[in-house]
Amino acid sequence: MITLTESAISRVKNLQTQKSTTAAMRVGIKKGGCSGLSYVMDFAEQMQSDDNEYDCNGVKIVINNENLPQLQGMELDYAEDLMGGGFRFRNPNASKSCSCGTSFATPKEVGAPVSCS
Repeated sequence: MITLTESAISRVKNLQTQKSTTAAMRVGIKKGGCSGLSYVMDFAEQMQSDDNEYDCNGVKIVINNENLPQLQGMELDYAEDLMGGGFRFRNPNASKSCSCGTSFATPKEVGAPVSCS
C-alpha cells in the first residue's frame, strides 16, 4: 500500500474536479528516465483484473500487481516551490534516484537509463 499526504490528497481531488471524473488515480512505473524507471500517474477509467485498489482518506489509488513490489510503502506528496508544483515520490524501495525526482532504480529493477529532457 502507498500513502498520500494531505497536500497530495487535495491535489488529486482538485485534478478530479478539473477533469470532471471520480476515477481512481493510477500510480505505476515504466522503463525509462535517467535512473532506469519512471513514475507514471493517470486516472484509471477502467479497472484491470490485476489491479489493486486502495483508499487513502477518500482518494482511491490503483496499482497493478506488476508495479506493486516497486511501489509498496511509498509516500506520495505534492508541493509548490520556485520550480513549480509537482508530485514528490518518497519510495523506500528506490536504491537510486535522479535529481528530477521522477526517475529511480531498485536493487532488483534497474530498467534501461535514458537521459531526462
